Amino acid sequence: MSDKKVCMIAHRGYSSKYPDNTEIAFIKAAENRSGGAETDVRITKDGVFVTNHNDEVTFFDGTELLVEEHTFAELTEKPLENDESDDVVYLCTFERYLEIMRDNNMICFIELKGPYTDEQVRAVFEMCERVYDLKKCIMQSFEFDNLLKAREMFPELPLMLTYGSSKDDYKRCLECGFSIDAYYKNITEEMIKEFHEKGLEVALWTVNDKVALDYCLTLDVDYIESDVFGGIE
Repeated sequence: MSDKKVCMIAHRGYSSKYPDNTEIAFIKAAENRSGGAETDVRITKDGVFVTNHNDEVTFFDGTELLVEEHTFAELTEKPLENDESDDVVYLCTFERYLEIMRDNNMICFIELKGPYTDEQVRAVFEMCERVYDLKKCIMQSFEFDNLLKAREMFPELPLMLTYGSSKDDYKRCLECGFSIDAYYKNITEEMIKEFHEKGLEVALWTVNDKVALDYCLTLDVDYIESDVFGGIE
């Protein structure tokens, strides 16, 4: 096992026991000693940044609304679906997520979902700077264009590609100077070495069983995302 200190990131908050991307999931991630928390950011029809993975919000009564087609007020009229706990939960704002991360000195993995305009990318970074600390925030996306826009505006800040399996994407990452958040089954020790040789970081998602965790801890990575595991002694 590597002696390197690995930072555990709560994937969408403490999402194995609380509804993902909600205020309570982020708070419980902090209480579970996670070093950081990942979230997905979408934009409502009236321009509010909210934390939600899917295109749509699913409510407790089974009804759904598309985030981009409805206002924040419409999207918070009813509690969200919650099969994980007894808590009554509502759609969380990105600003509230940042406040929780700030109050607990946690690393932010911020995944921009879908294509963003230049103005929207800038607005996300400006909110991070206003509410917390840009140095604690790592912007991520499957969308390469989002990262390219962010790099042009903020050349000194860390950016990270959310990576599935495309070899072309990972090579392009190295060329552009982006770190990588890779599905743990698709990473190799050679890939990790390539990133570290360029001074870039490597994160792994989503590690939810002990065997997988023990394996990932033998690798020379910087972060491990999990729905289950919090801090490591």
